[in-house]
Amino acid sequence: MKKKTGSFVLRLFGWTTDYKEEFSIKKGVVLAAPHTSNWDFLFALATFWKMGINVKFLIKDSYTKSLFGFFFKALGAVGVDRENGKNMVDFAAELIQKKDIIFIVPAEGTRKRVEKWKTGFYHIAKKANVPVLLGYLDYPSKTSGINKIIYLTDSFENDMKEIQTYYLKYTGKYPMNYNPSIY
Repeated sequence: MKKKTGSFVLRLFGWTTDYKEEFSIKKGVVLAAPHTSNWDFLFALATFWKMGINVKFLIKDSYTKSLFGFFFKALGAVGVDRENGKNMVDFAAELIQKKDIIFIVPAEGTRKRVEKWKTGFYHIAKKANVPVLLGYLDYPSKTSGINKIIYLTDSFENDMKEIQTYYLKYTGKYPMNYNPSIY
């Protein structure tokens, strides 16, 4: 059902996907960039559903415990109790180690322009010993997908340079809100 829903949403808005089957993994972190609009969530989720990737995302547990909690959970939300000192990196890494989970993480952590990207995605993947799939949305071409996977090395700087170089070719809905300098 999710595959059909994702395909329908993308077709409705005129988007195409670019995805290589060899990236079909059971555990990992999908980095989502550029993230400049609320529409990014819809198109990213539709893209992953169309590709058959059942991604999860972290959200305040007040959303998953609310009256509409079932809806957020159906979308892939995993509630986190941030008030009781939960470290989101540790929490996500532990879940990945226990279950087959692929978390989607927006690189910038917000739709606004930031000086540098959040690195939680990197630390989750490193701690869980899983790869980082590079997910993207390119608004000018209306193309979305995953066409690169990174197996992290022992060099944070080299890994981040590789990721930064990869994303230079993609443009968000609001380019002025995107800073391609990630660290």
